[in-house]
Amino acid sequence: MDLLYPMFALVVLTAIVGLLTGYRRISSASAGELDPRYFKVMGNYAVPDHIAKFGRNFDNLFEVPVLFYAAGACAMALNMASEWLLIFAWLFVGLRVIHSLIHITYNNPLHRFMAFLLSFVSVVAMWINIILQAGSVTG
Repeated sequence: MDLLYPMFALVVLTAIVGLLTGYRRISSASAGELDPRYFKVMGNYAVPDHIAKFGRNFDNLFEVPVLFYAAGACAMALNMASEWLLIFAWLFVGLRVIHSLIHITYNNPLHRFMAFLLSFVSVVAMWINIILQAGSVTG
């Protein structure tokens, strides 16, 4: 059940980035930086970089994090718990926060990639932990 907390923390991060994305898009359109017709199909018009990076980061929070949510749900459904599983879960969330902060601020691709890579490794470690626990229960 402790896995619920890092999972909720990632939901909060996603909500914050989603709200910031909407705010940035609307304020950009109001300031004349973005053609309001862009919103009809979310394309076909130039989007300023400072708006595009928010949208792309929001999209990122629905890609690899799916593996995190699946691992957390699977572990909770199977009543699996381990200190390592919780450590990897919080590590994943912390690294996704860092990834988002890098992405929506100074956006250095190398720094962003390192945060992404380490977060990906942590979610893979969660899955390995789950598989090893499942093997010890069934084996």
